Formats: sequence, C-alpha cells, structure tokens
Amino acid sequence: ATVMVAHGQLLERFDSIETAKIAKVIHLGDSTAEADYEFVNFSAIVSDASEPPDLLKPIEPWDTQSIIFTSGTTGPSKGVLSSYLHIFTNAGPETWHFVTGEDRFLINMPIFHIGGMGVIFVMLCRGGSIAVMDGFDTEKFWPFVSKSRTSAFFLLGVMTTFLLKQEPSEHDKDHSVRLAFMVPLTETCTEFYERFGIDVYTIFNMTEISSPIVSEPNPTKRGTCGKKRDGVDVRLVDENDCEVALGEIGEMIVRTDRPWGMNSGYYKNPVATAEAWRNGWFHTGDCFRQDDEGYFYFVDRMKDAMRRRGENISSFEVEAEVVAYPDVREAAAYAVPSDLGEDDVMISVAPVAGKDIDQTTLMNFLGDRMPYFMVPRYIRVLEELPKTPSSKVMKHVLRSEGVTADTWDREQHSIKFKKERKVG
Repeated sequence: ATVMVAHGQLLERFDSIETAKIAKVIHLGDSTAEADYEFVNFSAIVSDASEPPDLLKPIEPWDTQSIIFTSGTTGPSKGVLSSYLHIFTNAGPETWHFVTGEDRFLINMPIFHIGGMGVIFVMLCRGGSIAVMDGFDTEKFWPFVSKSRTSAFFLLGVMTTFLLKQEPSEHDKDHSVRLAFMVPLTETCTEFYERFGIDVYTIFNMTEISSPIVSEPNPTKRGTCGKKRDGVDVRLVDENDCEVALGEIGEMIVRTDRPWGMNSGYYKNPVATAEAWRNGWFHTGDCFRQDDEGYFYFVDRMKDAMRRRGENISSFEVEAEVVAYPDVREAAAYAVPSDLGEDDVMISVAPVAGKDIDQTTLMNFLGDRMPYFMVPRYIRVLEELPKTPSSKVMKHVLRSEGVTADTWDREQHSIKFKKERKVG
C-alpha cells in the first residue's frame, strides 16, 4: 500500500512501524506531524469529491467487505477477513432484535475496532442513528449522553466500575438511555439497573465471529454471557475437540447455519487461520462452562489462564474480586513463574483518583473473599495500565515485565492463606 488513512492522533506512532512505501497519508482530525510523505486532510477530500466511480464488478455477498484487526491483547494483532455476509450476520436481527430504528447508539470506542464498527452496521441494518464520542471519559460521559439524546451504549471492562464509583445523584435517571450492553457482565449489574433505570444486556462476541451468545434483559445469574442465539452452533471442547461434560470447562467453538456467516480467515496468515479453523469449527481460544439451563459463563482466555500448585485459576475471576476493592479503579491478573514450578498470581492495579492503595489492606480484603490458592502473591501499583487503542489491557506487556523492583510480595510480609483462611 502507498496510501494510509489514519486519525491525526495516531500519526506520531508512525515512527514505530515500517512506512517506507507510504507516499500519501489521509488524516482525520488535526495533525502537526512532519514526515517525508504528503499529508491530505480527509474533510478537504470529501468536500471536493466527485460522484463515486462505477463498480469494476458487482459486489457478491461472499466478497471481502473489510479487514478488521483484533485488539492485540495477547500478542500482535491479526487482520480478520470479513465478508458482506459476515458483517450482516453479526449486525442482523438474530442478535440485535431489541434495538430499533428509533434508537441512537453511542460509540465511545475506536471505529477501527469491531466494538465501534459493529455498532455502525447494526444501526444501518435497523435504520437507527449513532452518536460518536471521542473515547470514554467518566466526567464527560453523562453530559454527552444527554446532549446527544443517546438511547443505547456499550460498557466495556471497567467502564461500569468507573460510572458506579461516581457519587450518586438525584439526577442519575435524568437521561434518554433505555439499553446498556455490559461486557463482561459484572456483579454490579443489578446495582447499575436500579441506580440508572437502564435495562442491562450482555453479549459474547469477537471480531472473527457473529455474536453467538446473548442475554435477556437484566440477567440475574452472576457472570453469565447469556444463551446461544438462533442460527449458530456452539460447543465446549477439550484439546482434542471432544465435547466436555455439562458444567465442565472447555474451549468454545462456533459455526453458523449461514454460509460466510463468520470470518474468512486471517489476512496473509495461513498458519493462524489453520489453527483457528479446525474440523469445520472456529476455535475462539476462550474457555467457558455451561449450566443445565443453557447459560454460558466466561472463564478465561486460554492464554491468560493460570495454574498454581495444582489448581486452575481464572484471571477473569481474580480481577472481578480485585476491582471490588473500593480504592481500585482497574486491575489485571496474570501469571508469573513460580520457584516451585507452575505459576504465581500477580496483579497490577490502578487506584481511584485521589486514593492510595495499601497492599496489606487489599491483600486481607482478598483473603476474606477468595479461595486461598487464588489469592495473588504479587501486587504492582501503576497510575495507568497499558492498553490497546480499543482500551483493552495489554497483559502480554505486563507479563513480559514480570516481577519488577516496585512489586510488592506478600510472602516477604509473612502474609499466608491456607484453605480459604488466613493463618499468618
């Protein structure tokens, strides 16, 4: 490629990538970057644009519509090849039947990410409208919602925590919002619904698939992602693709009853494509369990799961307990090598603004809530956790840094837990 389209805020990152072939950059927003290639402002191009040219050939439903890159939380991002049918299946009425043409959906995530781009296609299919916010900002969120007359939005990761940790107000229900999609569903779902008067849904999706799991409004089962929607097959399997028993943990694999209803592979990455598409099913790399009522529960990314002294540990479950501590704004749990073999559990935490985190107090808080084998050994306090442009924590960065000089070690402070009870 010789032409790149990018937001002006991202141009400073060009120094970290190979741009030798780039001759022209079309940028959105303001930019003061300097380089050896030509800069063109997108608004100027649009205002002077002629009618679109004729198509070279008719567009078929199975043609590639876009290449959307994954978040890159576990390593380098992969370009997902999405057909027109994949985009429609992901945005169609099978999943989004509760959104109508009267809704206005707030986008507060990058549009180059499926979380932002997907909403655009949903509202195109439903005949609704969108409001675009330049990233998530706790203080600006509700004023923007009111000004834009938003009726639906996504809450990813700790966004829910940020909003709930604001001081309650008599104006908490003074808004036009009727739907919120909370991913993942936290134990504060009911609190959020009651405080803000908004119906809460949750959903499981990836760039590569088409929202196979969706919940009913205001689910009461803690940690659920919902049930399988119509039009998809879902299995939980072991490492040999054999289905696990009900209630057991397995990797979720997915297929659709619509041809081209999911991704067509990874761009110029046949190895990753072959690893993901096996035996006619797409392998998500995510571990789930299912109960006898058909509800699915996310356990962990396979690459993030930990094993300590013979016990399997979900980083997702550890993080849920850590962010319940009032002074913790966000947290990441990950494995570091143990001197005894297998893993030790480490957490990196960012404090609520104006608060300091006392590691001993936090550790005692966790010891009263968690099985002894899940209680972290190490705590690292950071002002901000490293994130992707789509606001997901880059655990592979934290994992590679490991136990740093500023890491607190509970074993050095003689804090021990055994059989879910503190003994010293």
